Amino acid sequence: MPKKIAIIGSGFSSLSASCYLAQLGYDVTIFEKNSTIGGRARQLKREGFTFDIGPSWYWMPDVFESFFNDFNTSVSDFYTLEKLNPAYKVFFKEKESIIIEDTLEKIYLAFEAEEEGSSLKLKKFIATAQNNYQIAIKNLVYRPGVSPLELITKETIQRLGQFFSTVSKEVRKEFKNEKLIQILEFPVLFLGAKPNNTPAFYNFMNYADFGLGTWHPKGGMYQVILGMQRLAESLGVKIQTNAIVEKIVVRDQTTTGVVINSEKIDSDIVLCGADYHHGETLLDPKYRQYSEKYWNTKTFAPSSLLFYVGFDKKLKKIHHHNLFFDTDFDAHAKDIYDNPKWPEKPLFYANFTSLTDSGTAPEGMENGFFLIPLAPGIEDTDELREIYFNKIITRFEALTDQNVKNNIIFKESFCVKDFVKEYNSYKGNAYGMANTLLQTAFLRPKLKSKKVKNLFFTGQLTVPGPGVPPSLISGKLVAGLIEAQYNETKELKLSAT
Repeated sequence: MPKKIAIIGSGFSSLSASCYLAQLGYDVTIFEKNSTIGGRARQLKREGFTFDIGPSWYWMPDVFESFFNDFNTSVSDFYTLEKLNPAYKVFFKEKESIIIEDTLEKIYLAFEAEEEGSSLKLKKFIATAQNNYQIAIKNLVYRPGVSPLELITKETIQRLGQFFSTVSKEVRKEFKNEKLIQILEFPVLFLGAKPNNTPAFYNFMNYADFGLGTWHPKGGMYQVILGMQRLAESLGVKIQTNAIVEKIVVRDQTTTGVVINSEKIDSDIVLCGADYHHGETLLDPKYRQYSEKYWNTKTFAPSSLLFYVGFDKKLKKIHHHNLFFDTDFDAHAKDIYDNPKWPEKPLFYANFTSLTDSGTAPEGMENGFFLIPLAPGIEDTDELREIYFNKIITRFEALTDQNVKNNIIFKESFCVKDFVKEYNSYKGNAYGMANTLLQTAFLRPKLKSKKVKNLFFTGQLTVPGPGVPPSLISGKLVAGLIEAQYNETKELKLSAT
């Protein structure tokens, strides 16, 4: 009889793990506290508008393809991808802007137009980033973080200096134009840390950006979740929503199941794909691996103030993805990491999927998703949300030369309190623990519990780190650890008979 596995949460990492485990023959059930699946990647539909509530960037398409290929399928079997051109637009002070298009050659030209000689520097920079990307994908991110030896390969030894330098230092060594510097430093924000606190090796994100491009699944990012659900269920995975996990049950230092909606559900293995910190609070204190002090000393990715806005007209001078870097980047970063508070002049991001995906808004209208990065754990009130919406929408109007405030049909917001309520997110962080030097690979919280047998974890607070592609990989890694333990146990039983 196959071993039963209970998975807590239904985000990318949980769905990924469920597919691999079901393929290996386990009896897998996912328990999701909310009424719909997807974790942070849920969807909002209102008055004919469709919004992705959480992740909105589709980068590293090779990782998604690799996931589906592992089950003899492909991305195209589940959703339709479109490469965006342009990938995104960046707004700066004085209404200046730079458009990042869909090929390296076009991007080289854009850089050269901004700073003479920068195209040659960019070619060299991207060549290094591409090599790092290939090393990361082939040798590093698919390792489970159980030993520092995982980082030691011929290729990483040759690049040792890149782990002790920073992205910011390497970028500023080559480029002097502040606008180009901000564009090159921007991708590491997906790793949850400041460019001056992120190892230079992680410039592979620049290759993910410029080299592999920015994509959009038709219908939105939630189509990826629905595709993974279809795959999981075709493999035999069962999914229960409105299933609130109240406790991970432990007997003789071994998990025996979970308590869901006051009912004990027996299970041979428990895999927590919910927020790691929350997962440990489901255990009695003596079984927790990490103290509150531990969590409090870690660098977390930012939280976010999000707005989902329906406009009754088409907007101008915008693209699918838009970055508003018309204020001081460093000042905003300090308000997130160094002296946590609401930023006086926040940078922000906006996307309008209805520009390239007409089905996400009624005809002649536009859907707007606005995001302000914030320090996790700060005060969150309706009054503050309204103040900051007015700040960014006023700047948006000025930078794009259009009036839009009177064209808003509705707006909904999501912020720190909602991340805590909806996802049990530690301090309301939006996407996990940052990938700083001391929070990389084996230095991150472990996939396998050190104190409770048959208890495992997956997701953005463990390896390999924040972001959607790493979450897919995290699910594969933990499934591999579970299978390795099961085979070891099986071999011990056989040798004893």
